[in-house]
Amino acid sequence: MYKKSVQAVDHMREYATIYLFMVILFLTGIIFGAIIVNSMNIPQKQDLFFYLERFFGQISSGQTIENKDILKESFFYHVKYLGLLFILGLSVIGLPIVWILLFIKGLVVGFSVGFLVNQLGMQGFLLASFSIAPQNIVIIPIYIIAGSLSMIFSLTLLNKLFSRKFSHSLTQPFVRYVSVFCILLLLSFAAASLEAFVANGALESLIKSYYSTS
Repeated sequence: MYKKSVQAVDHMREYATIYLFMVILFLTGIIFGAIIVNSMNIPQKQDLFFYLERFFGQISSGQTIENKDILKESFFYHVKYLGLLFILGLSVIGLPIVWILLFIKGLVVGFSVGFLVNQLGMQGFLLASFSIAPQNIVIIPIYIIAGSLSMIFSLTLLNKLFSRKFSHSLTQPFVRYVSVFCILLLLSFAAASLEAFVANGALESLIKSYYSTS
């Protein structure tokens, strides 16, 4: 256990720049998402808010999705997303797509939170805090780690292609790569559970409260 902890610390020190780059990329996506909300004209906001209100109305009238269905859909979404990052890490040419995927994830989060706050004020902030934040507190670090590992493995492959040190095997790095992604998949189930059993319940309660007071 101690040896693994030391290896993890050494790994973070060696690749700190890559992890920092991924964090900045994600934060940039959030900022761009918020900018898009502010740059939308009034008719565009009204059209989007119309669909949002219709969704809220369905929830307030009792038309909700079962928690187990949300859990299944959310988990399989994370599996597909992480699976794509894993596959892209196996090819050097897939590296730019990894950056795009992480940027888009940040963009979606920034736009979702920004739009809710822009349209609903404090109610929107509460909705974002209790229905968007819980699962994202878990899944965002998972995606950042997955994207960073994908980038690291791609660079390792690139270095292998141009290096003359052919004696260095990729077996051990590949095994670590697969192992960590398996752990991330398990952790993504926790994020899906939060979305299904915590965020969904909070969303229903807040929406019903909003309609009862409006």
